[in-house]
Amino acid sequence: MITIKSPKEIELMREACRVVRETLDYVGKNIRAGMTTKDVDDMVNRYIISCGAYPSSLGYCGYPASSCVSVNEVVVHGIPSDRVILDGDIVSVDITAEKNGFNGDAARTFMIGNVSEEKRQLVKVTEECFFKAVENLGPGTPLYDIGYAVQTHAESHGYGVVRALVGHGIGREMHEDPSVPNVGKKGTGMRLKEGMTICIEPMINAGTYKVVFHKDGWTVTTMDGKPSAHYENTVLITADGVEILTL
Repeated sequence: MITIKSPKEIELMREACRVVRETLDYVGKNIRAGMTTKDVDDMVNRYIISCGAYPSSLGYCGYPASSCVSVNEVVVHGIPSDRVILDGDIVSVDITAEKNGFNGDAARTFMIGNVSEEKRQLVKVTEECFFKAVENLGPGTPLYDIGYAVQTHAESHGYGVVRALVGHGIGREMHEDPSVPNVGKKGTGMRLKEGMTICIEPMINAGTYKVVFHKDGWTVTTMDGKPSAHYENTVLITADGVEILTL
């Protein structure tokens, strides 16, 4: 069921989204080569807790960490571990924080040290895909226009758009209706309504769109081993467009 948030609920969501935004800003200033992905997760946990919020990922369906930290070929849901982050890596950090009963969710892909031009371009285009998707959103926009915008921009650069994973609604629950695919036919799907809150999250691969789901039940990697980038924000549909709550 899709929930329309009241003005009071939106204000509560702003707080959770602020925590997410500030946490990712903090990670971006402090992540570096030589850290483990567990070090990054510890940093996320401490910062979210210091804000009086809770890392929604921790314990979600048994997930063992406060964030997803995905390096290079890991598309999403990388479980923090003793994997060392190296110079030249790209690292996607995906976090959700709950405060006052509502969630905010966002992801960034950070470039570590001397990153190749191939990876830099991938990260750049992935972020561009998000902003292409929100350019003309508002009440009445067909849902699959989002995926159409992401897919068109990514594929124009020769990249693969992940189909097996999608964005989602968000609010009191981390994952709510509707599903928000990154591919789609323009002009189709349900119409967006004022007060909806959704997570738009392009997951773009340097090669094939196909992915592998690993036996740990979480980790997803590119099928061809090429790098992947992830960029996500929580978005509010307003009377005259959108507001990006985690930016």
